Amino acid sequence: MFKLLLIFTVIPLIELTLLIRLSYHVGTLYTISLIATTGIIGAILAKKQGTSVIKKINQSLSEGKMPADSLIDGLLVLIGSAMLVTPGLLTDFAGFSCIIPFTRKKVKFLMKGKFSKLLTTGRVQFFSFNQQQEKTVDIVEDEDNIN
Repeated sequence: MFKLLLIFTVIPLIELTLLIRLSYHVGTLYTISLIATTGIIGAILAKKQGTSVIKKINQSLSEGKMPADSLIDGLLVLIGSAMLVTPGLLTDFAGFSCIIPFTRKKVKFLMKGKFSKLLTTGRVQFFSFNQQQEKTVDIVEDEDNIN
């Protein structure tokens, strides 16, 4: 609950304060131009990096390999794109950190460490069904449709 409060109230207030102060120092027109420029550059980078990640995923799949790192890269590009569309200086910094390949490697490393910690503490769990259970579920669903 606290994290949602932080994300949806505190961060936008900080962003707004930073934009107002920047506007006071450099002018409103320059501030708006900066926001528009980072949005445009971010969209171009996101498209380029997203396409690159998709190609890597397809290549890994065609070789029969699991594209785990490429999937994380894709997630980071998606998150970075969303942050760059949001007006603000902090979100732009975070967005560019997720999209630019050099900084994305560092963010991915931190993300893997955090995710690994969540898995070892048991706060995140994965469940999968084997083939036999999936077939049983399909049969039960088919019987329900017959009646």
